[in-house]
Amino acid sequence: MIGVRLYLAQRLSALVMAPLMIGHLAVMIYAVQNGLSAEEILSRTQGSLWWGAFYGLFVIAVSIHAAIGVRAVVYETAGLPERILNPLTWAIGVSLFVMGGRAVAGVVL
Repeated sequence: MIGVRLYLAQRLSALVMAPLMIGHLAVMIYAVQNGLSAEEILSRTQGSLWWGAFYGLFVIAVSIHAAIGVRAVVYETAGLPERILNPLTWAIGVSLFVMGGRAVAGVVL
């Protein structure tokens, strides 16, 4: 079963992720309803440290949350031992972080 530390890490990442997701959805709905194109949205985020921090924190929270969630699903369905689950969890978390970090860098830089 998932350890207490992993359980707490997933719950804390959810606490961070939830308001960021609501903020993201609110901004996207507002932008689309006002007729902004993807190009216009990206031009407004270029060079913004605030948006970089917002989405950077979002990427960190999602990476932690998703990696632990996948670990739990794999454990419950396949019953893999921890010696396999631990590297799998790290690989998923790091992969998500790298992909998300590249996306944030592409939007902000």
